[in-house]
Amino acid sequence: MSLVDDVELITIGEFAARSRLSPKALRLYGRLGLLAPDRVDAATGYRWYRTGQVERARLVALLRQLDMPLARIAEVVALPGERAAAEVAAYWSAVEERHAVRSAVAAHLRALLSGRSTHMYDVRTMDVPEQAVLTERRHLLADQLPTWIPAALGRLTAAATGECGGVAAAPFVAYLAEIGLDSESDGPAEACVPVADPAAARAYAAAAPREHRPTVRVEPARRLAYVRITKAEVGYPRLLAAYAAVEEWIAAQGLTVAGPCREVYFARWDTAAATDEVCDIAFPVRRTLP
Repeated sequence: MSLVDDVELITIGEFAARSRLSPKALRLYGRLGLLAPDRVDAATGYRWYRTGQVERARLVALLRQLDMPLARIAEVVALPGERAAAEVAAYWSAVEERHAVRSAVAAHLRALLSGRSTHMYDVRTMDVPEQAVLTERRHLLADQLPTWIPAALGRLTAAATGECGGVAAAPFVAYLAEIGLDSESDGPAEACVPVADPAAARAYAAAAPREHRPTVRVEPARRLAYVRITKAEVGYPRLLAAYAAVEEWIAAQGLTVAGPCREVYFARWDTAAATDEVCDIAFPVRRTLP
């Protein structure tokens, strides 16, 4: 190495000390291309870094303290200052939102396990006729639902109104599998809008662009057991108590759940007050065979 190289290059041990990253982490980040060494000795495999890489390494170390995934860190460190700052703000906002949801789940569990939950629900039943529905299905987590549900139902309602003869009944979201906060509980969920003209709906779906392309299916006639909740009660995990109330009532009545649970949105969300009833938490039911 030249004298210039000696001044500019430092060993992995010194670089680790300056950057506050362990040699093990540096080797991992090197394999990922996040913090590649400036030079690797071909014979010994020993790594050398430029002193100019210390600032980037310290930034990586700080971002890891936020539990930011390495792939996202790579995106952040490649951005100019203002855009990188905005990306960190967006990431942390999402973290805080997930934390708030988990905090609410913990509060719900404490009330449930201690028997302090005193909210009473009036469980009712209704018969729903067979209907054709325009649908959009998506795998997602609980904290993504508040964004996806209005967007998906908005797209489907606009299509039903303009291309499918109109909206024939209240839109709903059916949950085909468990949706929670961890990666193993990602649905899917299905947004559904009943349409007045099934043939027109099928023609619209066939010609729709690939992105958000809907499907059309026939929803069979069902009897639903449901509770009606206010706008303030909509949202995970607060509405879990409503789901539990319906399931307990179904079991007490000797009935069986006969299909995916659903949230039926029968009111204008944007104009409803927090105390207005806007949604039915419903389960299809049938009489349990003896």
